[in-house]
Amino acid sequence: MTPVGSSSQWIERDAAVVWHGFTQMATFESNAPLIVERAEGRELIDVNGRHYLDAISSLWVTTLGHRVPELDDAIIQQLARGAHSTLLGNGNTIVIELSEALARVVPVDAPHFLYASDGASAVEQALKIAFQYWVNRGESGHTTFLAFGGAYHGDTIGALSLGDDGFGADVFAPLRFPVLRAPAFDAPDCFDTAIRMIDAHAHEIAAVVIEPSVQAAAGMQLADPDGLARLGAACTANGTLLMCDEIATGFGRTGTLFACEQAGIRPDLMCLGKGLTAGYLPMSVTVASGPVFDAFLGDDLGARTLYHGHSYGGNALAAAVALRHLELIEAWDVLANVRERSDELAGLLHDRIASKPAVRDVRLRGLMGGVELAPPSDGLRWGRKVSAASVERGVLLRPIGDTVVLMPPLTITSPELHQIVHTLAESIDEVCEAGGNGA
Repeated sequence: MTPVGSSSQWIERDAAVVWHGFTQMATFESNAPLIVERAEGRELIDVNGRHYLDAISSLWVTTLGHRVPELDDAIIQQLARGAHSTLLGNGNTIVIELSEALARVVPVDAPHFLYASDGASAVEQALKIAFQYWVNRGESGHTTFLAFGGAYHGDTIGALSLGDDGFGADVFAPLRFPVLRAPAFDAPDCFDTAIRMIDAHAHEIAAVVIEPSVQAAAGMQLADPDGLARLGAACTANGTLLMCDEIATGFGRTGTLFACEQAGIRPDLMCLGKGLTAGYLPMSVTVASGPVFDAFLGDDLGARTLYHGHSYGGNALAAAVALRHLELIEAWDVLANVRERSDELAGLLHDRIASKPAVRDVRLRGLMGGVELAPPSDGLRWGRKVSAASVERGVLLRPIGDTVVLMPPLTITSPELHQIVHTLAESIDEVCEAGGNGA
């Protein structure tokens, strides 16, 4: 069914009733927002019928593309069985099957799965689990967390506390709890310092929290795999819980199913979301190792119980599409495509983008990339303008500050990669190198 009304009419209707996240609504209409009417393959189609290559995977969640017949069918089949039933004290067959499938692939020993609806909620769950773990063991004093500079773990208060400053977090400083803060990934001594902090503060740390391999919201800052491995070893040596936030990196985004695998670490707690359902439905999960889970076993409704749960946790429709998604990743050999396309993208970025005077740095791991621009003065908003110029050319990009994020679907093709890089190169030339001020 074709939508009635022009793009400007839809934008006006939107602004009258919708509050968009991370968006200044006073300027929403003037920034020419895209109003999507439908999606096909790896493209979004606006109300005017114009196509846009979804080079950000609809904010990093769409792994296999839009309207994948096999995923559509999984939801339709589950609808015939029931859309949702509570997991509070009861189970659902499709959630059990998904959990069994996840247990076979997550790098967590004897895993158990606590479901939620979004990444920040999975992080909040992990924080409460880590804190109560020590209480249940009768070991007092483990009341703080170690997190990293540049970290981003979500927008709820606990997740915001783990995250570093930025994205407006400072206004909530009175609500955030303090954490031990290790250096950011771009600091040469990042992991050496973090390990020394663990050695010194193990008696008070509830968990060490890290985004393994890539800090996405920090502009695609990359971690040294050897440093990650040494961090994991330090946690093991000190008996400290390691919590890995793989909400952005999980399900093949970095070239392995989970980024932890590249450093050989096996966390005690793991947070998954975004790509879990291939971008179809909101679902996240906190994975707890067997020893962590066992610390919560005790009398019925006793003090060891985790008194936490969400109304839609373990939604059956989301579980059905998540399970089929896992099957397709293997059946289609998606990880091989990620690795092959990553190598190709690295070459394209080196040849077409990295040498431009307006580019400060290019960072890429798997199909998580960032092109950091180098504006000559503050306030030029090159990242935003380059992304807007790319959208005008039919490629949907979104910046983090002055870093343009490249996060295409994992099934991206070679011609589509060429389209993305060609469009980005033209947009950088238009915005940054025509006079140098982005005017």
